Amino acid sequence: MNNWIKICNFFDIDPEDLIVKTIKGTKIAIYRGPNDEVYATAGTCTHEQVSLEDGLVTDYIIECPLHNGRFDYRTGEPKSAPVCVSLKTYEVKQVANEIYIHFN
Repeated sequence: MNNWIKICNFFDIDPEDLIVKTIKGTKIAIYRGPNDEVYATAGTCTHEQVSLEDGLVTDYIIECPLHNGRFDYRTGEPKSAPVCVSLKTYEVKQVANEIYIHFN
């Protein structure tokens, strides 16, 4: 599994919530969507470099806890001001209950 890193277990993430882990000095946010899908993005807002760890997750949106900018965490796309730069996204795969991200 080249460049695939185990980041957490599926049940570490509450439904429609996120956790933040650090891999090689990079914060990664891992989300559990409304239909139990798992996604991963950069764990820091692109606007003011604030951790998304305390952000509000609703449907497929993460809202930054500082200025309430919103991103679609499936694509990283900004959805409301003041954010205008996309979050980096990571490919995710689930093997049994283990979650891996492609990190290079």
